[in-house]
Amino acid sequence: MFTGIIEEIGTVNSIRSGAQSMTLTIAATTVLSDVRLGDSIAVNGVCLTVKDFTINQFSADVMPETVSSTSLQQLTVGSSVNLERALAANGRFGGHFVTGHVDGVAVIREKRTVDNALYIRLSLPEVYTPYLLHKGSIALDGTSLTIFEVDQTDIMISLIPHSQEMTVLAKKNQGEIVNFECDMLAKYVENMLMKRMGTPKNASSSMTEDYLKEHGFM
Repeated sequence: MFTGIIEEIGTVNSIRSGAQSMTLTIAATTVLSDVRLGDSIAVNGVCLTVKDFTINQFSADVMPETVSSTSLQQLTVGSSVNLERALAANGRFGGHFVTGHVDGVAVIREKRTVDNALYIRLSLPEVYTPYLLHKGSIALDGTSLTIFEVDQTDIMISLIPHSQEMTVLAKKNQGEIVNFECDMLAKYVENMLMKRMGTPKNASSSMTEDYLKEHGFM
């Protein structure tokens, strides 16, 4: 479990590619301060398992499904990546519940500066629109962010100066993709409601804002 509060930006030192998989070696400092074999580290929001490490880098295997469904497939040697260790039981919870199980990729459609904020508009696949809520939470490349505008499949988020400096999202350009993970609580609510209604899991979602209000969830 993660919080979406990025601890540091790491650098991809090497990529060893298999037929459909890959092994990443990433230079880092903060996330290695107490690392152990088998620990979970979120890399651009993707939960990966540490297979080996030194004082200044760690390696993790990436499965074929993860390669094909996330932006990790576009990494090259020298790429910057967001890093976060799994949440410790005695840690501060500063973001929102983030599992590291990425739902898919979103495309950056627009970037513009408004005073001290960086506004970024992104498009998501239509199937995820039930989870896009005004003032709701979303993780982008592992960064916990608040949605402040929803327009069908597009969302707008805003980065404060600290987030602009401490995450990779601000450095990405229009047309590039980012990993996204919708709020897990929304997905659990939808799953519960669909089971109550006997709706097949792969059917179109009927969990609208009006439906949630009608049934006392909002």
